[in-house]
Amino acid sequence: MCGRFFLQRDPAGLARYFETTNPTPNHAASWNIAPTQDSLVVRRHPETGARHLDVLRWGLVPRWAKDASGAARLMNARSDGIADKPSFRDAFARRRCLVPADGFYEWRAEDAKQPYAVALKSGAPMALAGLWEGWKAPDGTWLKTFCIITTEANAKQALIHARMPVILSPEDWDAWLGDGQDAAELLRPCPAEILATWPVGRRVGKFAENDAGLLVRDPAATPPPALDDAPP
Repeated sequence: MCGRFFLQRDPAGLARYFETTNPTPNHAASWNIAPTQDSLVVRRHPETGARHLDVLRWGLVPRWAKDASGAARLMNARSDGIADKPSFRDAFARRRCLVPADGFYEWRAEDAKQPYAVALKSGAPMALAGLWEGWKAPDGTWLKTFCIITTEANAKQALIHARMPVILSPEDWDAWLGDGQDAAELLRPCPAEILATWPVGRRVGKFAENDAGLLVRDPAATPPPALDDAPP
């Protein structure tokens, strides 16, 4: 699963990296993004096909939902069967997106649950596969939300958890954002060797904690060698 991620990069730099064309939104860095909080999302404009960088809320609210109370439960969408699941099938067919991240957190059951940070060894932003929706509230306002798609973990991440977010390579972005019917083929684990994984302090589990120190390696942890990379 993916229950927390971090995005500390400047939005202007993300706009250049993802080649978005709309005015860049202002959005503060966060080292501990949790469900129901806002983050940046790359979407495809339905008429021009251009990429846009927008601020949406994490936790999908389907268009047919009676209210937005279930958003946190739909923070993730499992890749298997996604095209047929009522909560996700319309968005999967028409409203796919990229969720920029500098990395994400996952918890491993050791003597106690040990959190790990995961990022690309290259230091580049991640493009997580996502879906987005627009939901109209009873007062007529629109709430735009997103979820992150997960798949089975690669060999490295399986040491922490059975699932991981789908991380799309740049050559797959257009296919994912487009109208092609082969999008499901992109929902696979990334190569294990491109990821850096290291243990971090347990305070990341608290929503209120949000600073760069969350990414510092936990000196008290003794992880398996495969999970003790240097941060990029």
